[in-house]
Amino acid sequence: MKIVFMGTPDYSVKTLEALIAAKHNIVGVFAQPDKPVGRKHILTAPPVKVCAENHGIPVYQPNTLKNGEAAEIIKNLSPDIIVVVAYGKILPQEILDIPKYGCINGHASLLPRYRGASPIQWCIVCGEKKTGVTVMQMDSGMDTGDILETAETEIGDEETAEELFERLSVISAKLTVKTVEDIENGTAVSKKQNEDEATYAPIIKKEMAFIDFKNMTAAQIHNAVRGYYSWPCAYFFLDNKRVKIIKARTAGMSDKNAGIVVKSDNELVISCKDGSLISLTEIQPEGSKPMSAKQMLCGRPIAAGTVIGE
Repeated sequence: MKIVFMGTPDYSVKTLEALIAAKHNIVGVFAQPDKPVGRKHILTAPPVKVCAENHGIPVYQPNTLKNGEAAEIIKNLSPDIIVVVAYGKILPQEILDIPKYGCINGHASLLPRYRGASPIQWCIVCGEKKTGVTVMQMDSGMDTGDILETAETEIGDEETAEELFERLSVISAKLTVKTVEDIENGTAVSKKQNEDEATYAPIIKKEMAFIDFKNMTAAQIHNAVRGYYSWPCAYFFLDNKRVKIIKARTAGMSDKNAGIVVKSDNELVISCKDGSLISLTEIQPEGSKPMSAKQMLCGRPIAAGTVIGE
């Protein structure tokens, strides 16, 4: 089929490559505009743009889809279908109506749960044991369209959002190619989403990753550490300096009040809500590289009984 592909980050690249490998005719790719990256603010092309250009596919990077210019470009490309994976912009109805087979979206959750911008992170932060991907027929709502295909997978007990991103991108690519083939063959079957089961996964902001030992259980902290890795990274403050938590594990129970350092020799163990304990095994003090808790404690001892957050 003639396809216009719309995506931006690494997560989207796997699907674009899979569609190319399946011999579909990708007539154009839409991606977000190039953005400054790093401390030197070097203008950098998004991964999908790099992939498309490597395959000689025309790339379009409009700042908006609302002024009609993008719609005119797509009309001239005359695609049979538009495939969207983590593009980062909402498609107006004018664009949704252009292709013969409409627009489909590969979303990184089992819809209707975790609609929105950050489903992978929120699944882990919220302690889910399984997740998956959904390919849906797009409508004007936020991830509200009819479901075409789903694929489910277990979330590992220690799996981070970064690791889950990689796994789901591969699953999504295979599922999207299958869905496109089913649509082309006329065998695709859709079903409505159950609105009563809908939940949302809002955009992640840095302040969301703050760890409050007094009001979070060790299990909640463990999930937050995994879910917010590698951006923005869970963190707390020690002597008014930010300390990122790279890895942590639950460490049993204690009768200490929440927020107190219980052990600080070879590991940093802190009491949490409901008497649970969390061991911070890898951390990154402000201005330093990631290190083991033991390495930090050698250079910066923290006495047992220290209250974190005061």
